[in-house]
Amino acid sequence: MAKSRRVITLDLGSQSVGLGIFRVYANGTIELQDHFRRQILADPAGEALRQPQMRVVLRELVDELQLKGAEVSYSLTGQSVFVRFVDLPQIEEQKIQRIITFEAQQNVPFPIDEVIWDYQLIDGGLNRQVQLMLVAIKADLLGEVNTAIEETGLKSLIVDVAPMARYNAFRYNYGNLTGCSLLVNIGAHTTNLLFIERDSFFSRTIPIGGGSITAAIAREFDEPFAAAEFRKRQCGAVSLEQLGGDAADNEAVRVSRIALSTLTRLHAELMRSIGHYRVQQLGNPPERIFLGGGGASMPRVREFFSSKLGLPIDFFNPLRNVAVAPSAPVEELTGSAHLLGELVGLALRSDGKCLISLNLRPAVVAQRQELEKRRPFFVMAAAAIVLAVLAWVFYYALSSQVIRAGAEKIKEINAPMRAAEAKIDKVRQQALSLDAVSSPLVAAINDRSFWTQILDDLNARLPQENIWITELVPTSGGRPVDVDQKTATENAQAPAPRRPPGKGPTIDGLLLRGLYLYNAKQQGVVVDYFRNLAGSPFFNIDSNNQARAIKSTIPNETEWAFPYELRLDLKRPVKLP
Repeated sequence: MAKSRRVITLDLGSQSVGLGIFRVYANGTIELQDHFRRQILADPAGEALRQPQMRVVLRELVDELQLKGAEVSYSLTGQSVFVRFVDLPQIEEQKIQRIITFEAQQNVPFPIDEVIWDYQLIDGGLNRQVQLMLVAIKADLLGEVNTAIEETGLKSLIVDVAPMARYNAFRYNYGNLTGCSLLVNIGAHTTNLLFIERDSFFSRTIPIGGGSITAAIAREFDEPFAAAEFRKRQCGAVSLEQLGGDAADNEAVRVSRIALSTLTRLHAELMRSIGHYRVQQLGNPPERIFLGGGGASMPRVREFFSSKLGLPIDFFNPLRNVAVAPSAPVEELTGSAHLLGELVGLALRSDGKCLISLNLRPAVVAQRQELEKRRPFFVMAAAAIVLAVLAWVFYYALSSQVIRAGAEKIKEINAPMRAAEAKIDKVRQQALSLDAVSSPLVAAINDRSFWTQILDDLNARLPQENIWITELVPTSGGRPVDVDQKTATENAQAPAPRRPPGKGPTIDGLLLRGLYLYNAKQQGVVVDYFRNLAGSPFFNIDSNNQARAIKSTIPNETEWAFPYELRLDLKRPVKLP
């Protein structure tokens, strides 16, 4: 059996609510499984009274059929929607969208941000321009209708316009007809005309409907609208000739004459619309007429239009190419199939092959549908994240297992190494004890040659002439070591360099005395010697602080040589014996 899916459609009429349950198959055929229609006995002009009754009827249908949570496509009545046909100039395809937006702003009689609108391009055929059909509805009005539907538990899928749904149903069932066909749908509040010719069509709405007859009856008999509607259904018929009897006493005659008067006005508007279609839209005259809507159910309406127009007239049958399941109310549908045009047209939208595919869905519905489209990607992304987490868990579990196995092998390898490490540590301790014994001896050996190296370095850096060394005095803490009392007294006021804390007495510096001859540089020869010593590996000399290290006598004209002193700090102090 071919794959199929259930499709639920709603026809929100002015005085009735129709619900159809269809089964749409993969090969494009549809089957009506069930149909329900409930009346709303409210004045079509009283929208405030109609909305609460519609909510009650919808809630009853949803509870009775257990449709809560189901997706539904519904149609809006023609009088609540603004429809305009605009001829477009021959322009490039990439510019068409800007033209459409401009035309919508120019033709929709409300601010464009306060309406929900859609469009359809219609091929005008030979020698005719492409037409733009603009359809718009006020956003707050659509919001009220959509809220009433979704409050019952249904989920909006497609929001269509009743005339366009009927057009799709007509093309599906009468697609083989040639010439111009006129579909006259007499609703409660208005009558919609659809001129259908080839793949083009034109729609026009006349503000006369079955409710106009009911309102006239209510005025005639001075009774409420609901009572007048009941009277119309009980004894209403169109009078085709002058009826006998006293009209004041015969209610049927009075109702019939009211219906005749209203339909006569409707006929006049119909002829005016046909003329408009032929002149303004360059269309052909209708070759046949199809009647639909609740107003066409009144007795002798078909005969009335047949006598006035002289054209073949038949009731519109949207079930002509639609299968009807045994579960559907077949007997009831036999006399009311012309009421199902909107339901069938909405069901055909499910396969996406309709010529007219408007969708006036509110913003909240569009956002929800976008999220539902992306839901598979979200699910796939979540599944990918879960799989990634599981993969990482598996990886870490496997890694930890490998690490534990490797650690066990390393332990086995390390066991003999730890024994060898213990032996190495023992040998290292022995070596450290031997170093402690040998270090004083090594230091003494090094110190024996230390002074010789210093003398060689001092002599190597001494300028070649005009200066010589007369005395070297070791110092400890800035004080001379092993000098006579006089010399010690002379140096008692010398600044003592800092001794490293915690150290014993050491020789940490040298006091160098000498003479320099009277020469061209004078004291500069001592400064040159000091700068040469700055590069010595034995002395810690700050070349920027000469005043601390150099003490010299100012030369005069009476002597030939002058004394000088240099205080030099050792980089490596030498312990005193």
